[in-house]
Order: sequence, then C-alpha cells, then structure tokens
Amino acid sequence: MTPAPTTSVLPAAESLPVAAPETQEHLHIPVPRAGVTASRIADYRELFKDRVTAMVVLTAWAGFYLGSMQSGISSVQPGLLEALLGIGMVSAGAAALNECIERKLDAKMIRTANRPMAAGRISLPHGILLGLAAIIGGAIWLTHSTNLITGTLTLFTAFTYVTIYTPLKRRTSLATFIGAFPGAMGPLLGWTAVRGRIEWPAVALFAILFVWQFPHFMAISWLYREDYGRAGIRMLPVIQPDGWSTVLEALTYAILMIPVSLLPVYLHIAGIYYGVTAVILGLIYLGYTIRFGRITRARSTIESKMYARDLLKVSVIYLPILLTALMLNAKGK
Repeated sequence: MTPAPTTSVLPAAESLPVAAPETQEHLHIPVPRAGVTASRIADYRELFKDRVTAMVVLTAWAGFYLGSMQSGISSVQPGLLEALLGIGMVSAGAAALNECIERKLDAKMIRTANRPMAAGRISLPHGILLGLAAIIGGAIWLTHSTNLITGTLTLFTAFTYVTIYTPLKRRTSLATFIGAFPGAMGPLLGWTAVRGRIEWPAVALFAILFVWQFPHFMAISWLYREDYGRAGIRMLPVIQPDGWSTVLEALTYAILMIPVSLLPVYLHIAGIYYGVTAVILGLIYLGYTIRFGRITRARSTIESKMYARDLLKVSVIYLPILLTALMLNAKGK
C-alpha cells in the first residue's frame, strides 16, 4: 500500500515575516571583540599579582593546618576556605594598591612596563577602587568568619605593605627588611584564624618565612638591578653595585635559615623526619647561596645573572617542599 503524499506545514521562505529595520536595530546585542575578555582577565590577574597572592594563600594554608593540628580538629572544614578567601582578598588588594602607587616607576622598567597600570590599560581610579574594595571586603570577611585578631592583623599587614614598604623602596635599601615583615605574615594569619591568638609556634612559622625571603630577594634584585636603577628604586645592588653587600646579606640569612627552620621541632609541632628534611634543604639552599657569591668575580653580566637565577629557582622550590614536609610530619594535640 503506497503512503499518501504529505503536505509540508512549513511556510514558504518568501512568506516568512521580516523584521522592520527599526526592530532589527533593537534586537542588536553588543558582543565584545575577540580576546577582549581574556585580556581583561589577564590584566586583573596582573593587577592582583596572582602568583604572589597564591604564595601567601599557600603559606596561610600551612599555618591553618598546623593550628588545626594543635587544636585537635580537622583542617578540612569550611573555615579553611573562609580564611584563605579573606587572606587572599586582602593580599590581592594590597598588590593592586602597590601597582597604583608604583605605576610610573613600573613604566620605566622593562620587567614591569607592560603591567596594566603602567601601560594605562587600567585607570588609576579603577585600580584604587578595586584595591580598597578587596582589602576592606577581605578584612571584614575575616573578622566575621574567623576572629577579630585575624582580620585586624591582615589589615595591618596590608597597611604596612602599601603605606610603609612601597614608598620606602625609593628612599632606602632597608625597605627590603621592612617589606619582609608583611611578606612573612601568611602562616601566622592562618594560625590565628584557627587558634584566635598569637602563639610561639605561629611566631616560628613567621620567622621561617621572614628569613627565607632575603636570599630570594637578593637574587631578584641582582637579576633586575639595571631596571631598579632606572626607576630609582634603592635596592642593595643598585647603591652598592660591586655585589659584596648583596652576597653578604644573602649568606647571613641562608646560614640563619637552618636553625630557624628547626624551630617547629624545638617547639614540638613537628617530628624528626621534618627536622632531617629541613637540615638537608637548608644545606642545599646555603650551597646555592654560596655559589651566588660568585657574582663578585663573574667574567660577564650573563654569568653573574646565571648564578642569581639559579638561586632564585632554588628558593622558589625550597619553600613549598619545606612547608609540605612540615605539614606531613606535624604533631597533633
């Protein structure tokens, strides 16, 4: 049996209604040009110094974990995310205000000339608004979700970084020492978020971060000393270009790093396995810092920068491994 022919119910193309020109204009939805959104996200990441902020959050996590162990509670809890979110917000906001203040200096340095504030892709009012919103919002969030001392300390850390350390960079090389204080606050803030008070183990974690920074900073400042000189930033290699003072400061703190890294063992918040790991890592860090001393007799700029770059790489690897070993061999209550 042959099926009956079917008739299409669709209207002919020419019978379809066509919108009037005025209607078509109202239906137009503006779409960002290709790449604009991705470029804006990249600018915000640079403005908030996402890698530095990530390091702060990582160290705060270590402090939170160790504080939880001392309290006899699990660190896997909503309070962890709440604390890290607030600390990350304040760190990101301080970074944004730092770039606002240093936008003209950044424009003079090859390494930072393409930052969004220096290049003019983000306006000054925009940057200030974002920075202040992140700092204030993060501090309020921490005070509400953790405790008053953590919110206050985090706000004080941002204040020190933005209003003291940042302006001093153009006046004295001691700015590096002062800047190491807010730079070391991450694990202490993580600890107080759990414990609600400053204790000696938290101070020990602060000391580890504080001392670690100096060989790290000296390597960076030697690598980019020409840039810093152009911008008028008074880093040690700029005001004493022979390198001896830079090497001496890096070596002093690399030696100090070994006993300081053992403070958690002395305070009974970590075991012997961490202690052995800390000594081995400290000797490696010291070895590369001694090798960094060759900048004073390097035959070329390329060679001297190679020593600085190697120390920088080792410093970046050293810290996460040390904190991981500390967390894995932490002693609970």
